[in-house]
Amino acid sequence: MQSPPQAPERSRVRIGMLTPSSNTVLEPVTQAMVAGLAEVSLHFQRFPVTAIALSEHALGQFEEEKLLRAAELLAHARVDVIAWNGTSSGWLGFAADERLCERITEATGAPATTSMLALNEALALKGVRGIGLVTPYRDDVQARIVANYAALGHPCRAERHLGIEENFSFSEVDAATIGAMARDVAAARPEAILAICTNMRAAPLAAGLEAELGIPFYDSVAAALWKSLRLAAIDPARITGWGSLFAEGWHGGWHEDCKSSA
Repeated sequence: MQSPPQAPERSRVRIGMLTPSSNTVLEPVTQAMVAGLAEVSLHFQRFPVTAIALSEHALGQFEEEKLLRAAELLAHARVDVIAWNGTSSGWLGFAADERLCERITEATGAPATTSMLALNEALALKGVRGIGLVTPYRDDVQARIVANYAALGHPCRAERHLGIEENFSFSEVDAATIGAMARDVAAARPEAILAICTNMRAAPLAAGLEAELGIPFYDSVAAALWKSLRLAAIDPARITGWGSLFAEGWHGGWHEDCKSSA
């Protein structure tokens, strides 16, 4: 008796990510998240980022042309999606990421997203308004993020930050510190807690903190991958153990715009 035909295996999906040069977290964490997705490969392109501040030099690290040059190099690998896995529009203004995505797609032909636009999309899809913020950033950077979210219609119910400027040092913030900040913020009962920084090891804590606190915990590294998968028409719910952002990624009609940009 002849065996039924096997469904063809999906060809490899390549996801490209623009990466701050001093970041040591997002690459291993994102690789760990996709470990069970045999058809997905991740490809990273770095560009210089060493400090997060509001000085002219620090802001200049995120000039659009610098990110575009890095995106063009990623396009040499024929990636299916390009994500800016960074949070700079949190203090520069979200319109900066919207323009960047448009220009990346114009230059490379690949759909584009960013960590911050992905977080914002998740908030909109979930109907979240009041948020809590957990970051390692300076006072002035944090104030900008709070103001930009308020302008977007997401008042900050509570926030904690560490006052750090050196980007490399964000990776040395331990799990106990991140957890303590999340618990402090949770006391104000925000509708979701955002961990904003792609060089802070918050993503591995999401599932545990959600179970403990009863509040969705959305990390910026996880959000970049969540949206990248959707743009590649891959169900994010195939990723398990990394929090509710992935678990609900394909429900409630969310799949309908999986081909659209952030």
